[in-house]
Amino acid sequence: MNLELSEEQTAVRRLAKDFVDREIAPHVVAWDRAEEVDRGIVKKLGEVGFLGLTIDEEYGGSGGDHLAYCLVTEELGRGDSSVRGIVSVSLGLVTKTIQSYGSEEQKRHWLPRLTAGEALGCFGLTEPGTGSDAGNLSTKAVRDGGSDGDWVINGSKMFITNGTWADVVLLFARSTDAPGHKGVSAFLVPTDTPGLTRRTIHGKLGLRGQATAELVLEDVRVPATALLGPEGKGFSIAMSALAKGRMSVAAGCVGIAQAALDAAVGYAGEREQFGKSIASYQLVQELISDIAVDVDAARLLTWRVADLIDRGEDFPTAASKAKLFASEAAVRAANNALQVFGGYGYIDEYPVGKLLRDARVMTLYEGTSQIQKLIIGRALTGVSAF
Repeated sequence: MNLELSEEQTAVRRLAKDFVDREIAPHVVAWDRAEEVDRGIVKKLGEVGFLGLTIDEEYGGSGGDHLAYCLVTEELGRGDSSVRGIVSVSLGLVTKTIQSYGSEEQKRHWLPRLTAGEALGCFGLTEPGTGSDAGNLSTKAVRDGGSDGDWVINGSKMFITNGTWADVVLLFARSTDAPGHKGVSAFLVPTDTPGLTRRTIHGKLGLRGQATAELVLEDVRVPATALLGPEGKGFSIAMSALAKGRMSVAAGCVGIAQAALDAAVGYAGEREQFGKSIASYQLVQELISDIAVDVDAARLLTWRVADLIDRGEDFPTAASKAKLFASEAAVRAANNALQVFGGYGYIDEYPVGKLLRDARVMTLYEGTSQIQKLIIGRALTGVSAF
């Protein structure tokens, strides 16, 4: 792996940095307090090409490799993880999955709109009773009228990012009587379908500006063409999407840690105690150096995943390692930065409190830290802990 960025990758990174500094950074505090990001950001993300990264140009995508995608995601994480989540879910989990598993009709219908920011996607896997145990989901899809008939779906989903904003749900439901994950299928369900209702979840610790929702499906009817991929293969489709999604979460965590480092270094140089800047004290330097090491280590683990994907090599275990380390590192980095800030770190006019709140959920979603350890352990030993 060549760790020197290409001219194209450097340009993408610069574009993302400028976009974050111009369109996101000035609004972060207001969005967090209001618990809502300005929805206009979605169209802007589409116009600059960030919602089409790695997607074929024939479907409206902006192309590029997965390292470029990581660079953009990192910068978005540095600016506001609530915005980063919009891209990670709509592009990383939904758009990419449609490109990989969708029919030509599904690709032509959804991809140009999703990449342009004219539509947004959400990933309907987690349920009130099934988080880590996703294979035992209870949402059901039943055929009505034979093998070519409509599907009727009933159930509920919880903690769905983009849920109240999305135009399409990549929904996972049990479609056969096969036990566990073998009976799960994937569906593309427009959110304006009768019987689908959405409720925004307020009062979150972090990612407060992100549109997180509960979805309820009551006799939601979709055509046979809504099925994504083969019937009964939904769980493997979900796991494939999440494997790449973990790279995106890791990149966002690198951004959080980088923001914590930037904030800590800047504040330590300005703040004076006992007649000199606190940057001159060894224990403050220790806090800052610990953040810096975590940033570099998390970034390298994440870039390695992108390199493996772009070279067509096996990557899921590497993605779990990157997601595990980067998410935990982001929490450490934000916590150390808050310590540098002292009491001011506890006030939302300063950035580090929000960084810590946003970082904490990264160890929970798209596979908890404990699930990542089980995945890594199974890969190393060949013994399943499930």
